[in-house]
Amino acid sequence: MDGAMGLQALLCMYLVSLLTLQAMPALGLATGRPKGSEKRQAVDTTVNGVFIRSLKVNCKVTSRFAHYVITSQVVNTADKAREVAFDVEIPKTAFISDFAITADGNAFIGDIKDKVSAWKQYRKAAISGENAGLVRASGRNMEQFTIHITVGPRSKATFQLTYEEVLKRRLTQYDIVIKVKPKQLVHHFEIDVDIFEPQGISKLDAQASFLTKELAAQTIKKSFSGKKGHVLFRPTVGQQQSCPMCSTSLMNGDFKVTYDVNRDKLCDLLVANNYFAHFFAPQNLTNMSKNLVFVIDISGSMEGQKVKQTKEALLKILGDMRPEDYFDLVLFGSKVQSWKGSLVPASQANLQAAQDFVQRFSLAGATNLNGGLLRGIEILNKAQESHPELNTFASVLIMLTDGEPTEGETDRSQILKNVRNAIGGKFPLYNLGFGHDLDFNFLEVMSMENNGWAQRIYEDHDATQQLQGFYNQVANPLLMDVELQYPQDAVLALTQHRHKQYYDGSEIVVAGRIADHKLSTFKADVRAHGDRQEFKTTCLVNEEEMKKLLRERGHMLENHVERLWAYLTIQELLAKRMKAEGQEKANLSSQVLKMSLDYQFVTPMTSMTIRGLTDEDGLEPIIDKSPDGMRKMVGPRRTFVLSATQPSPTASISVISKLPNQVTGVDTDPHFIIYIPQKEDSLCFNINEEPGVILSLVQDPDTGFSVNGQLIGNKANSPGQHEGTYFGRLGISNPASDFQLEVTPQNIKLNPSSGGPVFSWRDQAVLRQDGVVVTINKKRNLVVSVDGATFEIVLHRTWKGSAIHQDFLGFYMLDSHRMSTRMQGLLGQFFHPFDFEVSDLHPGSDPTKTDATMVVKNRQLTVTRGLQKDYSKDPRHGAEVSCWFVHNNGAGLIDGIHTDYIVPNIF
Repeated sequence: MDGAMGLQALLCMYLVSLLTLQAMPALGLATGRPKGSEKRQAVDTTVNGVFIRSLKVNCKVTSRFAHYVITSQVVNTADKAREVAFDVEIPKTAFISDFAITADGNAFIGDIKDKVSAWKQYRKAAISGENAGLVRASGRNMEQFTIHITVGPRSKATFQLTYEEVLKRRLTQYDIVIKVKPKQLVHHFEIDVDIFEPQGISKLDAQASFLTKELAAQTIKKSFSGKKGHVLFRPTVGQQQSCPMCSTSLMNGDFKVTYDVNRDKLCDLLVANNYFAHFFAPQNLTNMSKNLVFVIDISGSMEGQKVKQTKEALLKILGDMRPEDYFDLVLFGSKVQSWKGSLVPASQANLQAAQDFVQRFSLAGATNLNGGLLRGIEILNKAQESHPELNTFASVLIMLTDGEPTEGETDRSQILKNVRNAIGGKFPLYNLGFGHDLDFNFLEVMSMENNGWAQRIYEDHDATQQLQGFYNQVANPLLMDVELQYPQDAVLALTQHRHKQYYDGSEIVVAGRIADHKLSTFKADVRAHGDRQEFKTTCLVNEEEMKKLLRERGHMLENHVERLWAYLTIQELLAKRMKAEGQEKANLSSQVLKMSLDYQFVTPMTSMTIRGLTDEDGLEPIIDKSPDGMRKMVGPRRTFVLSATQPSPTASISVISKLPNQVTGVDTDPHFIIYIPQKEDSLCFNINEEPGVILSLVQDPDTGFSVNGQLIGNKANSPGQHEGTYFGRLGISNPASDFQLEVTPQNIKLNPSSGGPVFSWRDQAVLRQDGVVVTINKKRNLVVSVDGATFEIVLHRTWKGSAIHQDFLGFYMLDSHRMSTRMQGLLGQFFHPFDFEVSDLHPGSDPTKTDATMVVKNRQLTVTRGLQKDYSKDPRHGAEVSCWFVHNNGAGLIDGIHTDYIVPNIF
């Protein structure tokens, strides 16, 4: 990996990502072929002396929650410094959670803090204009993240951006869309999407708009079976070329992955680590008839393409209505007019007449938005009052406008009040904002207050399709007044669980936190009104199924259910904040800030600074997110240089929890503790060796994965006193992915053999490389997760009065259930089940302790009952663990003798 943090991630239902990494300022490509390039390439991939060695997007989706990591390494082959830009687009709804730059062994890591503190730190830039580290709006659903840095001569830099989002289901599927535009040929380009859905995957597809069918078949690998799906796109340099001898790239467009899950079960309730996520999307329900009123802006500003495209969309929508539906049309300019003034059935004759009306209407005057909406609401209300049978229909109000209220009532707060009072919570209002010359926040608040949502329609050639696409999402209501209920004494925090309507092809997601000791009794009840009947169902937690899922996905599932809850909660708090004022808004802001900091999300309440990265004024960049998503860039573009300062803290990371006394690990002088689940008991032994000796702790003979530890000494306080030994250096290696991690009490080195980055224990960071996740928790511990295994390294600092005079490390196994049964090493050999029997308990040579006879591995040993300490949660004081102590360096318990485990080097 050449020191790069090559990455793995987990994310989204509608995710779009534009990837651009370019050498600046040149945009063209030089001719000639670099050493080591492919024959079919026949071009130089450098631009102004800079080439992109790798550009990778890794997306890991776990139960609709996606975590994305974009990683790229750029190499400057020139003898002079060069400026490069890391330019990425991420969804407006996503939250950035991590960003880092690595160059020449130094890591520059993002630090998320409250926005006020961040901007105080960057006060000069705040005066002169926003800088290149800010996130700004780009396109319809995206925000553009750009940062420019100077890379030294014959040097390289690696960029890593992490962001997260909950996938939203639209029109029967989840979409992952990555807009690819690297602007030059990339030596190693890769998009890797890994999907895990407990319900099982029902369909999965992938395609790229810029590839021919033949090339797509060669480069896109896709598969799914049961709960797992995978898509891999890894084109060679030759496959990226726009023609065999061209130096330009054909990769310019959308790479799209679509999938859905099985719906044969009504219940999809996921519980992990005292958090739950409930996914509700019942199938095979009868479509409800609907009462539909369109309220259309016909003011003068709609002239030209807007009104033409609006009419085209209305004609198509009217043509798709079902005979059992009722509808009407309301137009508003300076005056308000309606087609019929009351709901009429969608008969063939009425639909034809309505289409004729649409084709004939003309534009007139200003924008009486208040009057138009109140007329539409009145039509729906009167229909329900005068025709009781229509109360069982799903009523929907859709309003389209391209401007702001200029006629009649124009005070926005009064309009909001009027609409809210008139609807009275009886049906949803959906607002469509055509173009940018309007107050979209106003439309959003109005929709949210009335159980709907707002959508912007972009002035473009496909506006007609945008309008039809919106209507298709609400065209088929299946349920009304949906309420997902949970035991009040079991749920402490709950996201939105009441929805006015549920539409075919969509999904309702509710998440919450479960009170302690309530897991076994946790259930969910769903109540709603369907087509002329009541809908009821109850979902119960299947504890065995949950445990099975946890074994399949490990700690990632636990972490993602909680982060899914946090993501939804923050999004809902931000939505409430939009319409709040005064103290209520301040309280909501405070809640958003606390959760954003707790879960390390860049939201409108937080910003990310990057320590050690400075511009010509000595200022550090800020990664920022605007509340409205419409941030514009002003002021000069700033270029940042890499300085050799110590990297700063980043996100706080949850430590995997475990039950007391259920620990397998090694700590202090060095004491090994082995927990035996079958016996609900522990075995212990010591290894007495000289300082400098390296011991094999974990070794997989099949893959070469290993964990080794080197002993250091603790100088005795007086002659004749035992000199203790402790682990002062740990090495973790995975040859299959060229991953190495060296940990000492002083620092953490990633891939030290290839000059990788160095981190301090003062850092808070998440590092990912090819399926390995390393989490540094500031001044406390380090967690390493690989497929099927999770380890914890505990940092022990000496303090005044301590009997130990050197800092040292402890090593604990948190999860090993999926590791090979052939695992070896002083700890690894105990990762698979074995049995022992204890008998003949009697006082030992120390009358305060009990001796016994143990039969283990067909050997009979004398063991002593004693206490050791588990420091995995409290590195200073520890927690006592009762165990049977095996004497003489574990003789008889470990395979072979302890010297068999001495190895020549740390890797």
